Amino acid sequence: MNASEAPYEDDALITAVERFLTREVRPVAIRLEQADEYPEAIVEQMREMGLFGAIIPESYGGLGLKVRTYARLIEAIAAEWMSLSGVINSHLIMAAAVLRYGTDAQRDEFLPRLACGELRGGIALTEPDCGSDLQAIRTVARRDGEDYLVNGAKTWITNGLHGNCFALLVKTDPQADPRHRGMSLFLAEKGPGFSVPRKLPKLGYRGVDTVEMRFEDYRIPASRLIGGVEGRGLQQILGGLELGRINVAARGVGVARSALEEALSYAGQRKTFGKPIGEHQAIQIKLADMATRVEAARLLVESAARAYDEGRRCDLESGMAKLFATEAAMENSAECLRIHGAYGYSREARIERLYRDAPLLAIGEGTNELQRIIIARRLFEARP
Repeated sequence: MNASEAPYEDDALITAVERFLTREVRPVAIRLEQADEYPEAIVEQMREMGLFGAIIPESYGGLGLKVRTYARLIEAIAAEWMSLSGVINSHLIMAAAVLRYGTDAQRDEFLPRLACGELRGGIALTEPDCGSDLQAIRTVARRDGEDYLVNGAKTWITNGLHGNCFALLVKTDPQADPRHRGMSLFLAEKGPGFSVPRKLPKLGYRGVDTVEMRFEDYRIPASRLIGGVEGRGLQQILGGLELGRINVAARGVGVARSALEEALSYAGQRKTFGKPIGEHQAIQIKLADMATRVEAARLLVESAARAYDEGRRCDLESGMAKLFATEAAMENSAECLRIHGAYGYSREARIERLYRDAPLLAIGEGTNELQRIIIARRLFEARP
């Protein structure tokens, strides 16, 4: 295998990130998560490491990682504290939309600022009355000279409080038929008319901020319309969500792996009936299933990441990876808690955090029910 065929090219970066996670994140994660406190010092170190530019090409100041390496990075972060992976995920979906669909001027202006973390944020898609059905959004942008005026609301927006720039999906033609032809995507920096009414309380995924947004005659220059042409916003953001689903799948691998590691450690120490519980067949069966899920999920993520890196359409691969890996996280976190018994239910250990974090992965970036529909449709499309 020559260098260009090597499955991973940045082992040194992964090792450095793992050391950072062990040294800086592990000692404080439980306290910050339980307080739902934004990890400002950790995020600043992530910025200094260049993680906000992970997949942005080096020519724009990023690290230029292949998505296969990026997925490994996200798995490592999620295995330690899943919330941290959310700080860069939606931010990089926005960057991917600019990279893939932006004009040359937009790439030159925004990608260097996104790569260095001067601009940080994410994607503003979901609204109070629509989730997976993005074509039902009601936020409207109407042309006003050289600008657009935006009115509407968004909800469940990650990085909305501490971020300052978002890929904002709107209707520029609410009467369009089909509806997607009236949808456009803008790069929206915070300013007059752009407000964040409240931060949303959550079961898990705490520490990273998730908010409601409101737009009241928010003025945005026409030059911030991604690609410079109206009516292409849905296709642009769906292209970005392929990366997002690979990210969420990698998070699922990280959570599932962390649950396995915690279960293995405990099963080797805890004794009942005169021997470690890991020697009981009932526990061995659980551990074997947990390990198999981790390995299968990782291989699906690698397959999706490879397709993305090669420039191929990968909604099938990313959907499969997202579906399987996040369900693996759900199952492994539950089994880990059961293996630990009462200790798994304690807030003093991180097992209960894995159990609370996992459900978000089955919901975010398109529910797993939606993934099944996408997979089935693609299978029919692929038939001869």
